[in-house]
Amino acid sequence: MNEFHVDVETPDGKMECFATHPDGEGPFPPVILYMDAPGIREELRDFCRLIASKGYFALLPDMYWREGKMRFDLSKGQIELDRMFASMEAINLGMVMRDTEGWLAYLDGNPIVGGPTGCIGYCMSGQYVIAAAGNFPDHFAAVASLYGVGIVTDHEKSPHLLAPSIKAELYLGFAEEDHWVGPEVIPALTKALDDNGVDYVLETVPGTEHGYCFPGRPAYAKDAAERTWEIFFELCDRKLKKGE
Repeated sequence: MNEFHVDVETPDGKMECFATHPDGEGPFPPVILYMDAPGIREELRDFCRLIASKGYFALLPDMYWREGKMRFDLSKGQIELDRMFASMEAINLGMVMRDTEGWLAYLDGNPIVGGPTGCIGYCMSGQYVIAAAGNFPDHFAAVASLYGVGIVTDHEKSPHLLAPSIKAELYLGFAEEDHWVGPEVIPALTKALDDNGVDYVLETVPGTEHGYCFPGRPAYAKDAAERTWEIFFELCDRKLKKGE
């Protein structure tokens, strides 16, 4: 396994990303991991290592890069939570889509990367992976959103309104108990995807709370989390490794 940090050029400047891929010359299909609100930490790097172990080039961008190297110790309580939420609110769809443009250009120019792109996003990044699928439909073929927030809003640029442009196959997993996702979200999202013929699976996972995919969280649900990886890798194998 190979892993390294790389500065990726975006329209707004250079940002640091963590990358890992299997041994060999490739080409390896790319998968971008859009982080959750707590940001870059070893837990996410381990997720990338798992992705790479399945034959993919995994890229983990530091989406808070405009503020510097933001790291949070949530065990310290409310002060750290406030810092985290401030960082989360300091980025938006426009910024992340410009960043995504840079990540895709880096992947396109990397000789050991090849094929369609996949992505997976958690929590705050549910909105970003759906927006990426709609804004870059010729790149993304497999997209997973786990307990994503902000996918359906009243804003004219709400990600669910990009459904007419989406070509990727989607997996959307929502927690059974999640105060971050209002009751209007799933019906509105389902309607948008159905009306536009998007290929997707959407489910509410029984017995789960927001954050159920992360072993470091109190809400971790081991069986559900492992099943989520199985679903994601089956999706990626079908959509990203078609040429094998």
